[in-house]
Amino acid sequence: MAEIAKDLTAGTIGGAAQLIVGHPFDTIKVKLQSQPAPLPGQLPKYSGAMDAVKQTIAGEGPRGLYKGMGAPLATVAAFNALLFTVRGQMEALLRSEPGAPLTVNQQVVCGAGAGVAVSFLACPTELIKCRLQAQSALAESAASSGAVKYGGPMHVAKHVLKSEGGLRGLYKGLVPTLAREVPGNAAMFGVYEAFKQYFAGGKDTSGLGRGSLIVAGGLAGASFWLSVYPTDVVKSVIQVDDYKNPKFSGSIDACRKILASEGIKGLYKGFGPAMARSVPANAACFLAYEVTRSSLG
Repeated sequence: MAEIAKDLTAGTIGGAAQLIVGHPFDTIKVKLQSQPAPLPGQLPKYSGAMDAVKQTIAGEGPRGLYKGMGAPLATVAAFNALLFTVRGQMEALLRSEPGAPLTVNQQVVCGAGAGVAVSFLACPTELIKCRLQAQSALAESAASSGAVKYGGPMHVAKHVLKSEGGLRGLYKGLVPTLAREVPGNAAMFGVYEAFKQYFAGGKDTSGLGRGSLIVAGGLAGASFWLSVYPTDVVKSVIQVDDYKNPKFSGSIDACRKILASEGIKGLYKGFGPAMARSVPANAACFLAYEVTRSSLG
């Protein structure tokens, strides 16, 4: 129980660091992912990441970059605590003896298992966050369809529970969430361990300095998005899809329609902001986790 408490505490602090550093990048990513495909002869609402930043600040002020932060802020403690705790428990199961270092492949297994667990918490949180972040990008089509205008995270949750099938509505997009979290976390924790062992010159990574942890964490975060980004695009468009007049019948249908209308680049909308976010945000997360975990003994 003491080890679980340490992982819970360190995971919470790591998650808070990740959110503070990364949320503005995430907002721009979701805006680019969820903007409707332009009609023939028309330009898209945002021409790119920097244009999305400029329009967001001009229309909503700097606070617009932190829109939707309430939902992940409320659950970031639970999300990262669960992620690192499940990973820690799987590490304990796979160790040949207490304290024995794990191989990179074993860390991949631990990451995949942690990804399964966090998917069930990530899905409703991501749905609420994406609805709030995408509102301005979808404003024109929303006005024409009479879609609801959300006032905040609780408003989104109440509306979905009341009007979109109850609890099942909050788990819209669970399949692509699992398809993102399982392989993504497997890659992230595997790459993190691989670089730690590379910097340490062996399996004993306890003596690594903060600089090495920052680099390993940043590269691990980049590996997450490199391995699963198209599934995140599919997840986002499904979660912001209109409940009464849906464009997509499911994940496969969403993927096919995106490819048909926008080509392969449609599955990589917002990739730049996601990668720009992943390196500093995950570097901050892993460093905060490792420093806190070490201080707890």
